[in-house]
Amino acid sequence: MDLTLLWFCIVGFLFVGYFVLDGFDFGVGMSLPFLSKDDTDRRVLINTIGPVWDLNETWVIVAGASLFAAFPEWYATLFSGFYLPLLLILAALILRGVSFEYRHQRPEPAWKKRFDRMIVIGSAVPAFLWGVAFANIVRGVPLDANHDYIGTFFDLLNPYALLGGVTTLLLFFTHGVVFVALKTDGEIRQRARALATRAGIVTVVVAAAFLVWTSVAYGTIASVALSGAAAVALVVAVLANRSGAEKLAFGLMAATIGFAVLSLFFALFPDVMPASNDPANSLTIANASSSEYTLTIMSWVALIFLPLILAYQGWTYWVFRKRVTRAHIPAEAH
Repeated sequence: MDLTLLWFCIVGFLFVGYFVLDGFDFGVGMSLPFLSKDDTDRRVLINTIGPVWDLNETWVIVAGASLFAAFPEWYATLFSGFYLPLLLILAALILRGVSFEYRHQRPEPAWKKRFDRMIVIGSAVPAFLWGVAFANIVRGVPLDANHDYIGTFFDLLNPYALLGGVTTLLLFFTHGVVFVALKTDGEIRQRARALATRAGIVTVVVAAAFLVWTSVAYGTIASVALSGAAAVALVVAVLANRSGAEKLAFGLMAATIGFAVLSLFFALFPDVMPASNDPANSLTIANASSSEYTLTIMSWVALIFLPLILAYQGWTYWVFRKRVTRAHIPAEAH
């Protein structure tokens, strides 16, 4: 396989992994006001992702590093043109991480309430802006002959991109609530199942609109097929959650996000950043990639370390596989 194509696939795989794993983190964070009745409930919710949320975020770091090394032109155009949205995402992720660490440091309700709000905001902002960013990449942005972005921040807030943002926001929210149903017991589990069904119905409608728009305007045969698979997986996931098959529902939600992200990459290929003003200015996997020598070294490094990372993450999920209940929350802890 051509190394540029191989690394386009690896970058796509890393973003699929990131959105599947950190997606339910975002959903759990956004669900705090909807699923909790007291502080113990909120601690149960946070503890469902406590051992894994920072590990999940390493996927975006690895994806960004791979993008920088394998496709430096793509990285430069993306991070300079989308500077403000990506800065907001970074700030939100820092806000969320700090809140997880500091929330339990003091017992005052006002202190905890302040950090709970930051967790909700720090989860919702990236969930929305990642959808806006990827929708704009697929739609194309104005680029000059040097592949530099020549639009403004407000050009990124077009109707298609905003619909993409709402779609990822709802997908991640439903994904997270299904995860809560899978990882908890008692009343929280029942509330999560009911909320996941209601949120899932809304998500089906919005996601269908976005996938149809994408398929009609930018789709290829492969991307349309993947969009169809994502739609079927989402509908079956909502039905599985309603019937109490939580493991199946969570697996299908992961498949939904995976198929949806892959459909965007297939719609994009062979471009990596289409130019909406002049196709000749578009970045492709060929003119955006590093040298053959760099990609060869990166391929050997990935061959050695990627399986190790996957094995470690799988082991972590296996160790912390049990449900979290109110009985597991010590009363004396904050």
